[in-house]
Amino acid sequence: MSKRAQQGFTLLEMIVVLVIIGLLMGLVGPRLFRQADKAKVQTAETQVKMLKGALMTMRLDIGRLPTEQEGLALLNAPPADERIKSFWKGPYLEGGVPLDPWNHPYNYSDKPSLDQPFVLYSLGADGQPGGDGDNADIGYLPRR
Repeated sequence: MSKRAQQGFTLLEMIVVLVIIGLLMGLVGPRLFRQADKAKVQTAETQVKMLKGALMTMRLDIGRLPTEQEGLALLNAPPADERIKSFWKGPYLEGGVPLDPWNHPYNYSDKPSLDQPFVLYSLGADGQPGGDGDNADIGYLPRR
């Protein structure tokens, strides 16, 4: 009888393949994470614009923006003020008010920002005011 041909990989071959995969991940991994961070910033910018659209639509219906006390919740729940309740045609958002991509609520104020009649922004990745890069505030920022 003839010897059967050996099948499979040796332990040394498996270790070499794992080392090569590890080296490739060390080179490619950081670039992928930077792209994920950039995508979160773009998502926050898009959500701010979507919330702005909902706020402006509601403003057309009820004649004013939400107060600071009402906040963004007024986009999904009718106002308590009976004088304007009948004009409210919401909800103005599907699925409620989203959190920013870092799971923090958006900051809203009825005070004017630099270019809008309201303030609406995310604090960025660090959740702190100010910052640079991914940590920068995103949206319609308060006057400082």
